[in-house]
Amino acid sequence: MNPDGGRCVRADIAAGVSPAAAMFHSLADETRLRIVQRLARGEARVVDLTTRLGLAQSTVSKHLACLRDCGLVDYRAEGRQSFYFLTRPELMDLLASAEQLLAATGHAVTLCPDQAEGEPVS
Repeated sequence: MNPDGGRCVRADIAAGVSPAAAMFHSLADETRLRIVQRLARGEARVVDLTTRLGLAQSTVSKHLACLRDCGLVDYRAEGRQSFYFLTRPELMDLLASAEQLLAATGHAVTLCPDQAEGEPVS
């Protein structure tokens, strides 16, 4: 999600960011990762996610919109309810590989030195 509250990937790509960087940017948010982890276990409604994450409905909906914009999440309507699900099961393979990388590096990549000082990474 962009700071202005807009969608993430399309806006990033339109601004000249590569699609790969835009996708990883969309996954760089802990709340979105928690949503993905929950959806890996099966479909969920927004109310299920708000209860699980302890966040406002509007916040969860914005994060879901970002993940939908990436093509990683979609929903199906059933009556007046929407059930969200992962569209790309390969995403879980990517996240498992990231966890293996973190374990192999002793979590050295969790925070780059420049980020620790609040400086942007170029």
